[in-house]
Amino acid sequence: MHGSRSAAFSKVPELSLAFWVVKILATTLGETGGDALSMQLNLGYLVSTLIFLGFFVVTVTAQVAGRRFHPLFYWACVVATTTVGTTASDYFDRSLGLGYIKSSAILLAAVIAVLGIWRRTTGTIAADRITSRNNEVFYWITILVSNTLGTALGDFTADDLGLGFQVGALLFASLIAAVAALHFFTRAPKAILFWAAYVLTRPLGATLGDTLTKPLAKGGLDLSRINSSLVIVAVMVVAVWMTERRQVRAQAAGRGA
Repeated sequence: MHGSRSAAFSKVPELSLAFWVVKILATTLGETGGDALSMQLNLGYLVSTLIFLGFFVVTVTAQVAGRRFHPLFYWACVVATTTVGTTASDYFDRSLGLGYIKSSAILLAAVIAVLGIWRRTTGTIAADRITSRNNEVFYWITILVSNTLGTALGDFTADDLGLGFQVGALLFASLIAAVAALHFFTRAPKAILFWAAYVLTRPLGATLGDTLTKPLAKGGLDLSRINSSLVIVAVMVVAVWMTERRQVRAQAAGRGA
């Protein structure tokens, strides 16, 4: 009975295939939306980062203040972290001149540090049940840093390694498939695998976003960043709505049984 109450009051969605599909859409939106402000609207990386950081503060405050899981607040927070991650990573890499390798190493260390502090403070880093305020705060800090790391990794593989956007996307999709295989066929720690997959979905989304919007000469499709972002938002809304309806029907059927 206690387990069912814990699941009912968890502030995060069920970890399913639909969750990961929407997460990849959100990371792709983070790339196109972040670039839309910093590049297409010429606001620059720093100003765009501050704007998206303000959006993150507003959305995460609403999310943490809520007493139950609300898909609108939750996915708005995720999109906020992906857009902040895009412009912040570009600011570190390009404006500050750190480069992709240094910034990736720093951000990786930051992710490990946050997870370590989280584990030491609360005793767990599990992401499938978030029922306390402390765990929720650490959850969103980890997501914010991991999405920034993922952006740097995506740019590193596409630019520094010269793999391009499409090959980079295939690489990260393959790595995610490998993590999924470890999840289903080994006894590797599930929490560690979750956060590994979470980090890897960000560069996958970044390379997919760049594939849509970068010029043809650079291997992209040269689509409008703003229009691409609006289309992705629409697809995300439909996917979240369909997922929620299916879960509500499943819960109603369970109560009826």
